[in-house]
Amino acid sequence: MNAKKCQALFAKLALAIPEPTTELNYTSTFELLIAVVLSAQATDKSVNKATEKLFAVANTPEAILALGEDGLKNHIKTIGLYNSKATNIISLCRQLIAKHQGQVPETRSELEALAGVGRKTANVILNTAFGHATIAVDTHIFRLANRTGLAPGKTVLAVEYALEQAVPKRYKQDAHHLLILHGRYVCTARKPKCCDCVIADLCEYEQKTPEVN
Repeated sequence: MNAKKCQALFAKLALAIPEPTTELNYTSTFELLIAVVLSAQATDKSVNKATEKLFAVANTPEAILALGEDGLKNHIKTIGLYNSKATNIISLCRQLIAKHQGQVPETRSELEALAGVGRKTANVILNTAFGHATIAVDTHIFRLANRTGLAPGKTVLAVEYALEQAVPKRYKQDAHHLLILHGRYVCTARKPKCCDCVIADLCEYEQKTPEVN
């Protein structure tokens, strides 16, 4: 997709989604980090339901360590992969206390060194908590970038790098949330809602779904 179309695409998304932000509920950078770790292969809705009760009793590294792994599992057992996530979160909390005075670090290398934190999670934290112009490529963004022709790539990393080049500078801070929200609610996996799509005229997808009469 050429630069002119990219500019028009993000201009339209920005008008359609005037307040692009995460749908995870949090009140601190630490809470956001825990919520993002829990959100892997899980819906934001299911994470919010669990963290509402978890954060009411434990929303610091020290408090979660006090719960212990079994106590933590009891709060997050409704979320997929909760056993491994609990193990990672306990390790993560120990690392934050031992290496970062209990605070969430602001560099990619330090974030990715934490248990359960990969590049995607680090990008979310850098963008949402610290205001960096990073783009975390999840399944929605990977699908949308390839389907629309915006930033095609065979791997998540390839799409991330392609988006870094394609997204106009003025939209880079919000691009992650603009794309994920559009992918989650409009450019869906099985049956994209092309007739309701504000960027349908710019999208290069050849199999657009017809309007339902």
